[in-house]
Amino acid sequence: MKRIIMLMVLTMLLGCIQKTEKFEGVSAASGSIRIITLYDNNPYDERFETGFGYSSLIQAGNNTILFDTGGDSITLLRNMEKAGVKPETINIIVLSHIHGDHTGGLLGLLEHTKAPIVYLPSSFPQDFKEKVKTNAKLVEVSAPSEISKGIYSTGELGTWIKEQSLIIKSSKGIIIITGCAHPGIVEIVKKAKEITGERVYLVLGGFHLNGASENEIRNIVREFRELGVEKVAPCHCTGETATKIFKEEYKEYFIENGVGKTVVVE
Repeated sequence: MKRIIMLMVLTMLLGCIQKTEKFEGVSAASGSIRIITLYDNNPYDERFETGFGYSSLIQAGNNTILFDTGGDSITLLRNMEKAGVKPETINIIVLSHIHGDHTGGLLGLLEHTKAPIVYLPSSFPQDFKEKVKTNAKLVEVSAPSEISKGIYSTGELGTWIKEQSLIIKSSKGIIIITGCAHPGIVEIVKKAKEITGERVYLVLGGFHLNGASENEIRNIVREFRELGVEKVAPCHCTGETATKIFKEEYKEYFIENGVGKTVVVE
């Protein structure tokens, strides 16, 4: 009898775990979602400085989220000022992976913030984590998780270079923001769909296709179409050839991206 009761309890617990992993919920914001590219090696708005790396700022509901911090804090902070973004308003920072062109601006930026929560992959070096703890609250990410209402991390993906991407629910579908897409841009999109069960409205960020063959790129575009990706806004490490092909294939659903670009999703 005791064994039967234990099995029933275990079944109930497993059911609860499965439910929490579905990430069902409303969109991140009842109003618009605003994304601005603050650091990128691709120019867009001539008022902003370019630099090799990536960072974007997301304003959704009550959250001001910085995704990656570019290669240095000086350029990042200057571009923030030009965009009218005050560092102290940032309450969440998400780092995609350990490379310096995505994390280089963090420590300098934290000197101007008010103890935001920093979400980073658990595989980051311990000494890096200790430095972050000086001016921020640290959350280590390994599995897919909810960062805030309607905003999720894919969790660590990949093997050699582990990386997380950001998922934002909107009224038009999910928005996926990638840093460098080392685990594979298609794999990231598939994971985001698996986590949310929703259609993909926009994929924005680095696609890591610089140096890829035209055939490889066209296969990725085809897979994007099969996955139902409606719009794309590639930048950073996507490469000129891949950017050109995505622009040709997506036409009016292609968004030119670079430093200073703002995308608003109503």
